Amino acid sequence: MADPLQITVNGELRTTEGLPPRVNLLDWLRSLGLTGAKEGCAEGECGACAVLVARPDGPERSRWTSVNACLPPASSFDGQEVVTAEGLGTAGAPGVSEDLHPVQREMAERGGSQCGYCTPGFICSMAAEYYRPERAPREDGADAHCGANGFDLHALSGNLCRCTGYRPIRDAAYELGEPEGEDPLRRRLGRGAPEPRPITVRSEESAFSRPRTFEELLRAYAEETDALLMAGATDLGVESNIRHLRPRLVLAIDHLSELRELSFSDDVVRIGSGVTLSEVERLLDGRVPLLAQLMPLFASRLIRNSATLGGNLGTASPIGDAAPVLLALDASLVLASAEGERTVRLSEFFTGYRETVMAPGELIRAVEVPMSQLPTTAFYKIAKRRFDDISGVAVAIAADVEDGTFREVRIGLGGVAATPIRASATEDALRGRPWTAETIADAAAVMAGEGTPMDDLRASARYRSAMLEESLPRFFAEFAAVEVEGASR
Repeated sequence: MADPLQITVNGELRTTEGLPPRVNLLDWLRSLGLTGAKEGCAEGECGACAVLVARPDGPERSRWTSVNACLPPASSFDGQEVVTAEGLGTAGAPGVSEDLHPVQREMAERGGSQCGYCTPGFICSMAAEYYRPERAPREDGADAHCGANGFDLHALSGNLCRCTGYRPIRDAAYELGEPEGEDPLRRRLGRGAPEPRPITVRSEESAFSRPRTFEELLRAYAEETDALLMAGATDLGVESNIRHLRPRLVLAIDHLSELRELSFSDDVVRIGSGVTLSEVERLLDGRVPLLAQLMPLFASRLIRNSATLGGNLGTASPIGDAAPVLLALDASLVLASAEGERTVRLSEFFTGYRETVMAPGELIRAVEVPMSQLPTTAFYKIAKRRFDDISGVAVAIAADVEDGTFREVRIGLGGVAATPIRASATEDALRGRPWTAETIADAAAVMAGEGTPMDDLRASARYRSAMLEESLPRFFAEFAAVEVEGASR
């Protein structure tokens, strides 16, 4: 049987005994009678299950972060603080809205709720953006992605409304003011987030363990090499919900400081494998432009709030969005085990479909990206939806064009082979050639033949080849109107 869990929900400490490790946070919350959060897709794509979690924002502050409750196991929230839509405000008497949270009130008054199924999830994602410390009024007013009040509409990219009621939802978001000084959720940000407690939860079929130290993790992984490592559970949750995966042992790694560091040196930026993508985006603050281009197109904010580069690369998926970008950045991986550490270039990491050079008991500790980068960069993700979708083809380009000549170029590709690959033949067709339409046309013909594209539900092989061929003319057109030498993107 499972050991007792202690999770603070809407300000109340809840203790649960006998909960199997396979039970996700959403199902556990609903078992408590908190049924606002719903299961819509069970894959982290619709946001109907969104809730708020208090995450660290430095050592002495917290940040309300929206996450998909349908993906992570409830055990991973032991010792944590969770707020659901029910905890944001109380409806009070019919027709009285004084007890509503400002987000709830704006949604109600502007008709942002239709059938209501998705509304609690929207409310939680909106509340996370409402309390975002960096949010501030914009002097230049609203645009297509941000309100005059500083509300970033991408905060809702992972919430889908089946009733197509997006305009009133956007209107409600753009009318939100600043949190009041006595707002209890705002005041909560002034204290540090709770430290995850080391815990082991067992059932007859599986176990969940949060090791106390990094060394303890490495020892446990050396002994149980078939254990599944979990950071944000954005992959494990889908496998558990859709394919009914029941790993014998899950080792949680999201809390270990050795995997949660992001640091700069003169040569590289080192990104720990347990740093979430939203944290990477915020902490880099545009210092690696190609990564900054990737982030808005990587799934949704809800997913980026939990997903990590280590998890995205460790699954070795040929359609993972991070790999093409990191290939173009000439990144390396620091691999660790109980035997020690080694560094491997990402271009040598993938060995086959969902296969890598990692030995049993070895894990990704960090991603290292050289600080000296090629200045002209672009990332193209071809998918059926602009945001919150899986790519059919992903192309990352980094080039150095000096005196009208390609001095150096690196191109990473995803979705066109059994692994993410470098477009080596295309790079050779560009390197040393002039920055002209003729060069681009010649290289584009080479690009169309890169990889081994296949037909599947997302795209045909012919379409994928066509998108590869079109990516270089697009790159050329985007930068043809500017002075190429020294241009950065």
